Amino acid sequence: MVHLITELSKYSMIILFALYTYQCFSSLKRSVDKEEQAEKYRSQVVYMYMFHLNAYAVLYASTLNIEILKFYAMQVVFFAVVQICYGIFYKRVSKLVVNNMCMLLCIGFVMLTRLSYEHAVKQFWIAVVSMAVTMLIPYFISQWTFLRNLTWAYALAGITMLGVVAVLGAVSHGAKLSFSVAGIAIQPSEFIKIIFVFFVASMFYASTDFMQVVKATVVAGLHVIILVLSKDLGAGLIFFIAYMVMLYVATRKFYYFAGGLLCGAAASVVAYYLFNHVRVRVVAWQDPLAVFEREGNQVSNSLFAIGTGGWFGMGLNQGMPNKIPEVKQDFIFSAISEELGGIFAVCLILVCASCFLMFLNIAMQMKDNFYKLVALGLGTIYGFQVLLSIGGDIKFIPSTGVTLPLVSYGGSSLLSTLIIFAVIQGLYLLRERTAAERQAQRKDAKKKPPAKKSGGAKSSDLKKTNRKGGGLSHEENIHGTKVKNLD
Repeated sequence: MVHLITELSKYSMIILFALYTYQCFSSLKRSVDKEEQAEKYRSQVVYMYMFHLNAYAVLYASTLNIEILKFYAMQVVFFAVVQICYGIFYKRVSKLVVNNMCMLLCIGFVMLTRLSYEHAVKQFWIAVVSMAVTMLIPYFISQWTFLRNLTWAYALAGITMLGVVAVLGAVSHGAKLSFSVAGIAIQPSEFIKIIFVFFVASMFYASTDFMQVVKATVVAGLHVIILVLSKDLGAGLIFFIAYMVMLYVATRKFYYFAGGLLCGAAASVVAYYLFNHVRVRVVAWQDPLAVFEREGNQVSNSLFAIGTGGWFGMGLNQGMPNKIPEVKQDFIFSAISEELGGIFAVCLILVCASCFLMFLNIAMQMKDNFYKLVALGLGTIYGFQVLLSIGGDIKFIPSTGVTLPLVSYGGSSLLSTLIIFAVIQGLYLLRERTAAERQAQRKDAKKKPPAKKSGGAKSSDLKKTNRKGGGLSHEENIHGTKVKNLD
């Protein structure tokens, strides 16, 4: 009976997630009106809850552990509260970003419950606390205009925190990644990457001339060098790529980007000869089966799991994902592929891609260059981290030890990703508010009677004045109104 339930449920979960994924992209069509779009978002929530119920029904049927049902009920309450709070406090919030955030968390809870119930519970409470903390971030981002002025505060905070880890951090898998506070392991690089984006955005908002680029590059390079000395090369690579993308978009000079990539390629060769764990990962990537008993064990078992799952998966609790070392962190995508199937895994990639595209969409529609660069930088970090995590699992690239955002186990990774999503929501709110204010100004302008020709300056004179510098200020041009009115 349990086998029958498991076998049927894996198909229903694939169908539900495929329908959810389809709505991610169909809701972005320009032809879709707001009512139809809202209906699509509501259907996404329904699909998510149905998938969630289906998955935990299978987990309970295969274990008969009543604690799993209690844990499921706690999650339902959590997701409902998140959806309701965003709906109440942020009327113009991006529903797609909220839904994707909850869906990815849901998949993570399901897989962690299957792999380790204790770790799943711990991850859940971290998510609860993190969500409570980050719920206020969209408001602050949409209101605080002074964030662009904290350039060197961002640089000092980032370099100092990375330096502390490099000196006092605990060694994990050959790298200094974290330190403990009151028994809680904290990985500062997960949070510094957000501060780093704000630093770069602030630098290039002020100026994009050559000397400013040199200053920004020196500080950015210092971040990366400290990470390299700590042997946290995965984080260093994320910092590097984020900086190069932001540099190119800010300056529109391709030779900066090309030169940076050449330097990055040279640095990767140096890292190969300098660090033993890099050589190990490259060897494992080249031919994992040849070194199965040593370097290639992780990658080989990951590929075995993906291949065993096929398109439709083995079903929850029917595979052997725990044979993969670090399956809860770095290789959770392989566990998903084995038990939920290749189709489900492809849909997961597409959902992550829809998040990335939404981040880019928000970035491109921001009029303020500071906020544009922040959205672009955070989107790049998220998208590149997904690429590193999944790419390492499928042997597309060498493994870098990077977690899959919102899905893998890890408190620091979870909190930092929720902060990224919250910041993006704040930028979305700012964009929507600005658009609404501009629309209101246009309506007011249409209602006002035309100015009399006599007794004042001619319209042509006013246009000349604006062209000479008497028009709107930089901030007024960006927001459509004075900054003090936005505060």
